[in-house]
Formats: sequence, structure tokens, C-alpha cells
Amino acid sequence: MTVNFTPGDLVRARGREWVALPARSTDTLALRPLSGNENDVVVLAPELELTPVEPARFDLPEDAKLTVQSKAALLADALRLTLRRGAGPFRSAAQLAFEPRTYQLVPLLMALRLQVPRLLIADDVGIGKTIEAGLILRELMDRGEVDAFSVLCPPHLVDQWIIELKDRFGIDAVPVTSGTAARLERNLPVAETLFDSYPFTVVSLDYIKAEKRREGFARACPDFVIVDEAHSCVGTHKGKQQRFDLLQGLARDSERRLIMLTATPHSGDEEAFARLLSLIAPEFGAMNFENEQYRQRLARHFVQRRRVDLTEGDWDEDRAFPNHRTTEFAYKLSADHLAFQEAVLDYCLSVVSKAGEEKRDQRLAFWGTLALMRCVGSSPAAALSALRNRASNEADRLEPQIYDEDGDDEDAVDIEPHTVFSNDPDLQSLLDQAADLLKAKDPKLEALISVLKPLVKEGANPVVFCRYLATAEHVRDGLRKAFPKVTIESVTGELTPDERRDRVHEMAMEEAEEPGPRILVATDCLSEGINLQQLFDTVVHYDLSWNPTRHQQREGRVDRFGQPADVVHSIMMFSPDSAIDGAVLDVILRKAEEIRKATGVTVPLPDERGPVTDALMAAMMLRRGNTKQLAFDLRLDDGTQAMEARWRDASENEKKSRARFAQNAMKPGEVAPEWDRVKDLLGSPDDARLFVERAMAKFGTALEKKKSVLYAHVYALEERLREKLEQRGLKDSVKLALAEPAPSGAALLTRTHPLTTSLAESLIEASLDPKALPELGIGRVGAWPTTAVDMVTRIAVLRIRYKLSVHSRKERLLLAEEAAVVALQGDKVVAVGDEARDMLNSEATSDLAEIARERFVKSVKSALPDLLEGPLTAYVRERSEALAEDHARLRAASGSSPRVSVEPVVPPDVIGLFVLMPGEV
Repeated sequence: MTVNFTPGDLVRARGREWVALPARSTDTLALRPLSGNENDVVVLAPELELTPVEPARFDLPEDAKLTVQSKAALLADALRLTLRRGAGPFRSAAQLAFEPRTYQLVPLLMALRLQVPRLLIADDVGIGKTIEAGLILRELMDRGEVDAFSVLCPPHLVDQWIIELKDRFGIDAVPVTSGTAARLERNLPVAETLFDSYPFTVVSLDYIKAEKRREGFARACPDFVIVDEAHSCVGTHKGKQQRFDLLQGLARDSERRLIMLTATPHSGDEEAFARLLSLIAPEFGAMNFENEQYRQRLARHFVQRRRVDLTEGDWDEDRAFPNHRTTEFAYKLSADHLAFQEAVLDYCLSVVSKAGEEKRDQRLAFWGTLALMRCVGSSPAAALSALRNRASNEADRLEPQIYDEDGDDEDAVDIEPHTVFSNDPDLQSLLDQAADLLKAKDPKLEALISVLKPLVKEGANPVVFCRYLATAEHVRDGLRKAFPKVTIESVTGELTPDERRDRVHEMAMEEAEEPGPRILVATDCLSEGINLQQLFDTVVHYDLSWNPTRHQQREGRVDRFGQPADVVHSIMMFSPDSAIDGAVLDVILRKAEEIRKATGVTVPLPDERGPVTDALMAAMMLRRGNTKQLAFDLRLDDGTQAMEARWRDASENEKKSRARFAQNAMKPGEVAPEWDRVKDLLGSPDDARLFVERAMAKFGTALEKKKSVLYAHVYALEERLREKLEQRGLKDSVKLALAEPAPSGAALLTRTHPLTTSLAESLIEASLDPKALPELGIGRVGAWPTTAVDMVTRIAVLRIRYKLSVHSRKERLLLAEEAAVVALQGDKVVAVGDEARDMLNSEATSDLAEIARERFVKSVKSALPDLLEGPLTAYVRERSEALAEDHARLRAASGSSPRVSVEPVVPPDVIGLFVLMPGEV
């Protein structure tokens, strides 16, 4: 049996009226109650119903309840806030739990102008690439163009994506990792894959890249894919090659939509950059940048913006980001610590000098030396651990640890490396020295305490990043003694990703209940995947990272979109007495800073690490002044020169890349008006706040303001409403923020906040069903005098339904809805939108006698059929034509993009009908 109802039709089933929604099958109906509650959708098969499913009509009942001006205005606001299926070009706007910045809409507009969206979004760290990709996904879902998707990302970002999709976009996705896949696959039907059963997934790249899984995923993969950290999929070593093979296979399907995200698209590696571009389209891999046509075509798929482009250019987004102040803090080593470092270096150099002529043996000895010296410079605890660990011959594992690279199948490693290569009799002496230093006063820890004291006193909340687990524990314990009244926690690789997130969440909860200073000590397991801007505003690099990108990632947890502090501080600690600190500063970090100032971005180390290793060894030994001959014998000066040459090349390539692909094609004037139209229809965050304030007051428990937040005491609400809120996780007193960024423990008050939606739905339900919350007195008709009009004016509060036909590779018929307030004088529409709302919101100047009120209401109700057939239907048809033009304008840049037609459902639903007459104050 084929169902004859289409999205937008009104039907009567099971004793009540419903709105038909898009259904998955032609034999079923998806129905939503007229109250607008999207959570109460039912799917039914008409042929199995006991009573026939029939067409229905939404009429204003003869016994419609009377109401007063303030409640009529509240009803109009509630209607606007309940509707989720927007009719305008930005259909997803009603589903967002935040208000995007205008610049974040640029990738969305680019995607909508492509028949098959394929984008490389290469904005800087902290600008909001996740938000930009989520906006594209949510919009295409609400347009009916995406039924399933997969986000592919490194394993440590899976949880972050799950949370962002849920909290910001209202999308429930499941994580697919080595730890969850078996559970998800359990009890699946024989012919069904995991991705058939779970259409919304966030997938670990390192889980799915294996050959045995890669081919199966390629067959079941949805046709919309987001790839985070896309630069990690185009290198030449085994893990990156497997990732590239996976993406290349997916990209071969020319109909697959692909959104790739990276803050470092180029990084000086031409071959890797060409591979990345080839995923958009094979011809882009040729990198024919001298060809103007090539550049213009690529610019439609590639957006790349630095923060300075947004804060100093036309976008004027300075308010979106904090100022970032970076300082260096030098500290002196004690005589004992300096002697220990010298002794360890002597041990290491003796190992290097005995390494022989084999390049591999020399390189392994160099890596062992550098790794051990890193631990010694980090803390006595890390040194002691490293000296106890016997070295293995797995050189391939040691090098990535030295240069702070993420492992192929795990987060950044924070365990002290295996570095001891011999049974040297001096080794026990080094162990004894390390153990003694661990009991003595630590000059580095004392320096950190002196750095933190004024910061904490001024109200700062620092994150202290350490390289090694042992160091983090050593620092945490030392800070707890120094700051007994400050909340101090640590997050290291000993915790699972879920436990790390819980640890940070616990600090947020403590802050919400009892605000106070806090310090977090963390290793680089936290430098990606968990955003910290709501809790912390300062980053201290206790240990220098040898990977400049890692410094950027650490700071990017705090210095990013949504940071409430005006200024973010980052402090880089080092000792000029330390041979290893000085070498790293000279060879890596200061050169990286020069490049960052020149290009505006951080350029990672060149992939070939041999020259870097040589340069660091040379810098260390030459600083001592007594090992020049060894440096000369091992030809280490050549490494320094080669290192600088490679980094110069990387810097020049990055400059060229930035010049070629800076996204200046779209200006704020093209983007902002489109979004402003949406806000006018849906209501701004200020409108949502005003509605919640008025509604809570009507429910008998006004909002309480404390500093920059509001407290909604939901425990005092009527029982049925309180139970509804508890089902949505709201109880006791709810803390609400009025603007982004929301303080810790508070949620931004938006139209999608559970409190807003629950109040709005309850008010609509109360108006449509007299038995629901009768004590509120939310009626649908009324009359009163007001100074807002100079002649009798009728105000109609309308719910307008449209059938959107999306003409693309798969024809779609979708339901769209709008709330409208229309003012009529006689049979002419004299005001709509905000102008009509202002009339409705204008307070009544007096109360009418009951007989007069009834006469006016009876008059307008008798005129309603003619109004519906005439001016109101004409308005709805004009509005549908305007919407069709809006859709066409947004898609205009691509003649082949899907076309959208808009058919109004007439007559519109009259939710409220009110008479305003001239009145004097």
C-alpha cells in the first residue's frame, strides 16, 4: 500500500491531528504532533491502524480561549522558538545550539555552491574548523541531502567529535574505534554492516586504515565524509600511507562529498601537499599554480585563513579571540643539577664515540643521547626513570618520541624512553645522583612556583604542560605543597581518554559549585582532543617541546574561539645553563618563531630528521666547549647547515602557499545579510533570553541574575513541566549564560537549550489543548486597546508550512515551517515580521469590558474565512516566492547545484488571532 500523504500535510490519526514529516518508506507515515515537539515523532503503517488515517484541517475552534496581551505576545514567541524545520536557505539554523560567527559561514556557502561539495578547510588552530564542518553537515542533513555520514579522525579526537556533534548540532553519532567496534557489531544481521545499522559515525583513522577493514569500509562508507587532521593522511611512512590509501579509495567515488580539515596543509612538503589536493580532484595534484584557471578552480574548494585575516581585515572579528602574549622565563640550575647534567652528557658522549662507522649505529646513539638528555632536563623523576630503562633496538620507535610525534596507533607518548645502551660502571653513580636530586630542592620546580604565584594571585588559571609522566606527577605533588588552597589536578597518559575528559569535567563542576583558583598539570596527551578555554587562560611550557606544532597545539587548547579572557598568556621555561635547552631553543624553537612571524603560521619540522638530530648534537657539544673535535669527526656541523636550508625551503613554500590560497573571494557583506535574514525569522539569542524570562515569570518563578549568568530555579515549576525538564537533564537550579563564551558550569541560553524548547512547547500545547496547564490561561484570541495602532488592526499569528522539493540526483520532498506575525487593516496586510511583532508586544493601555471584548473577538473570527482565502493566503504565496529566490541566490554560483522549489500549504495555520484598537495612555 502506498501512502498518499506528503511532508507538510495535516492528518488525523489515533484521535488527534498531526503534521506529516518525510518518511523512510512509501508504506509508512512519520507524524509529529501539532504542538511542534520533534521528540514525539511517531512512525505508523496506515493499513495497520484500527481507524483510517484521514486528511485534517487546522481551524480556530469556536470555543477558542480568550487571553490578554502579554500572554498573546508570549504565544507568538513560543511558536517561533518551537519550529525546527526552517524554510530559508540556512535550513539548519534552528537546530544550532550556538550562534556562529559570520566568517564561519564561508565554508558553508562554498559547499552549497558545489554540486558535490569537496573542500579543504585549512584555517588556523582555534578558529573553529570543527564548527565550520559541522555547519556544512547539519545544513545538508536538514536539506535532505545527507542521510548518513562518517567523521574520520585520529583516535584521540573521536570523543571530542562525539561531544561537539551532540552539544552544538544536536546530532547523536556513535564512536567506531578498536575498543567499541566489536560491541557495535555484536548481534548485527548477517547481511548488515556496522555502518548500515549506525548511519552517523565518528571513526578512528587508525582503526579503519588496516587493509582488512579498509576495503569493507570503502564498500559501506556513507557518501558524506569529514576528515579531521587531513595532513596526517598524506605522508610517506607506513601509517600515513595506509591512511592515504583509505582516503584515495573513498575519493574515487566522484559523488562522495568530502570535507577535509587541517591547520597545516602544506608544511613545506610539496609531495604531501599534492597528495592532499588530489583528494579533492585528481587534476589538482598537478599543482599548476602558475595557471590562473587552475587557481580559480581550486579556490572554490580551498579556504585558508589566519587569525590575523579575521581580526585585522574586513571581518573585524577581534572580539572573537583573546590577545596572546608569549614570554620566556629563564631559570638557573643549582650546582648539583648542573653537575648531574654534565655527568649524564659525558656518559652519552662516550656511547656516541663508541658507536662505530655504521650510520645506523651512530644515529641510534644520537637518538638515545637526545632522549636521555630530554629526561634529565625535564626532572630528576624523569631522569631516574629513563636511566632505569634498558634501551631496545627499536630505533623507529625512539625517533618519533624524541621529536614529539604522535604514534601511529596511540596518543602522544609520555612514558620515559628506553635510553641506556651499555653496562657502564658509571651508570649506578648516575642513578644515585638522580635519586639524591629527587629528594633535594628542584630549581626548575621552584622557578615554576615563582612564575605561578603572581598569576594565581591575579586570578589566572594555568595549564602546566610537561613532557613526561614522571615529571607531571613530580610537578603536581610539588605544586600541591606550594599552593594548598588551590585546586590542582593532573592528566597524563595513565588515564584513558574517557578518564581524562572526566578529570577535566570534574574540575568544571567544582568551579561551578565553588569558584576558585585552579591549576592543571598535563602531559601532551591533552594537547589535542579536549578544549580547555572555558576553564584555563594561561599555558606554561614546563618542558620545551621539540616539535613547534606541539607548542601551538598546547596553546590552542586555551587560546581559541570561545575563550572568555581578554588575554591569554603562554610562558616558555628554559635554563640557559642547560646544554639541551639551549640547543633546542637555538636549533628549533627560535627558528620556528622566526618563520611564524614571517608567514603567520607555525611550520612543522622538516620530515627528514637526520639533519635535525645532527644539528642538536652539534649545538649541545659545542656549548660545552671541549668536544669540538668529536663534533668535527662526526661531521655534525653539516647537519646544522642542512637543517637551516631545509627549514628555509619550508618557510618559503609556506609563504607561497599562503599568498596563493588566502580566501578573500568572499566578503562579510556577502555572508552577513543571509544570516541576518535567518535571525529575523528564528529570533536572536536576545529574543530567546527575553522569552525565557517572560515564560518563567508566567510560570511563577522568575530568573535570578548573578553577575554575568542567570539562574532558572526549575525545581519551583509546576509538576508536569518539572518532570519534562528532568527528562531532559534539567533539575534544581540551571545556570544560563547570556553570551559566548559561557562560564564554566553554565550553558549558553539559545533557542535550542532544553529550557527554552520545553517552555515553548508547553506554552503551545497549553494554547492548543485547554486541558494542558489550564492555570496558565494561554488562549488564542483576544482584544485590547494600545497606542501601537491608530485604527482597528487584526494580528494573526501563523504557522506556515511549505513543501520543499530538492531537485538533485535524488529527488527530495521536505517539510519546512515558519512562524509569522501578520497585521491586517481591513483586508490589507499592513505589517509583517518585527513590525507586526512590535504591535503585538506593545502593552495594552487598559482593559476592555467583557462584552466589548467578546464583540471584537466574534467579529474577527467571523471574518477569518475571508482573511484566510484572501490576504493571508496571498501573503503566504508571496513569501514562498521570496524563499525560492533566496534558495536560488545562494546556489547561484554553480549552475549545476541542486535546485529548490517552494510550494506553500494553504491556508496557513492560525495559532492566534487578536484585535488591537487605538487606545490612549
